[in-house]
Amino acid sequence: MPPTPLTTSFSPGAQAQAENTLLDTLARVPVPEGFELSLRLAGPVSRALAFAIDFVLRLLLFGLFMWLMSAFDKAGMGLALLAAFVIEWFYPVVLEVWWNGTTPGKRAFGLVVLNDDGTPVGFGASLTRNLLRAIDFLPFLYAFGLAAMLINRDFKRLGDLAAGTVVAYRDAPRRNAATAAVTPQPAPIPLSPDERRAVLDFAERHASLTPERADELAAHAIPLVRGAAAPAQRLLAIAAHERGNHA
Repeated sequence: MPPTPLTTSFSPGAQAQAENTLLDTLARVPVPEGFELSLRLAGPVSRALAFAIDFVLRLLLFGLFMWLMSAFDKAGMGLALLAAFVIEWFYPVVLEVWWNGTTPGKRAFGLVVLNDDGTPVGFGASLTRNLLRAIDFLPFLYAFGLAAMLINRDFKRLGDLAAGTVVAYRDAPRRNAATAAVTPQPAPIPLSPDERRAVLDFAERHASLTPERADELAAHAIPLVRGAAAPAQRLLAIAAHERGNHA
């Protein structure tokens, strides 16, 4: 009887997570290395709050510049209008490109702008998504942008659709204690992306299992744990190797 596929044997499946966010979702992005990045996409509420902070900061910057230019009469007014244009349209672009996809507002809510493939946003994509805020704003209060976000599973406004970008949460990288405590060991057979995901999911779930239950689940991954006295430890060692936790 052939062994049960790894991805159906012990994969923990979807688990509900308590998040203090509204209308958020999880996107999995395949990468050339053969595994997937998990991006927790931000919904309209957190993005609107981040935008509000940046809007206030832009107003303060403009007010400061107006005060500085008030001594230059008409020439100062012309410079102030030019500053208003630059601050409105290039404030987010410069920060997103040079501050790793964030602005003060986004950073306050743990958000980051990324390309669709999970890579850092570049100047062209950031410029496109921010210039198209003019379209997203129509007919008033970002109605077009909100409508686009609500009908798109990745919560993309029109600027994101044109630029190929998403807004996700900047989740802090976590080092799994279970895999950190074992010596990494390569898998005896090549793993498919789904099988690799299942092994890593097992390592994430390991802390919530009893030793007996962990061994019981790990034993189903026959090609990986064959001959192991402690199947769970063998699977954790493979997970550590897949994570790159080499000693």
